[in-house]
Amino acid sequence: QVQLVESGGGLVQAGGSLRLSCASSGRSSSGLSMGWFRQGPGKEREFVAVSWSGVNTHYADSVKGRFTISRDTAKSTVYLQMNNLKPEDTAVYYCAAQASYGVGLTRVADYKYWGQGTQVTVSS
Repeated sequence: QVQLVESGGGLVQAGGSLRLSCASSGRSSSGLSMGWFRQGPGKEREFVAVSWSGVNTHYADSVKGRFTISRDTAKSTVYLQMNNLKPEDTAVYYCAAQASYGVGLTRVADYKYWGQGTQVTVSS
């Protein structure tokens, strides 16, 4: 079992920055694919970024160059640094985890463990 708790959401103006955190517990985060997803109003949950095998990352095209995913293994925490935020980034952001054996998972259906979500609102 893996428990995930997100934090760091809030209200920010367009062009601003936020850093989301996801603390995991229950097992070591090594060997896990750790992903960030988001769900905007009236939309399906979508992939944002993923980190796996300690150093590998992959991003959705919509956030590439603006968002950065990173991991602190000692703290069992994964971060999502979001810069140059846009109103279309407004969503509930979710952290997800799944044992992946060296593969970065990008589909909602791939993940078994989810956090409760944190709201990010970007005003224009």
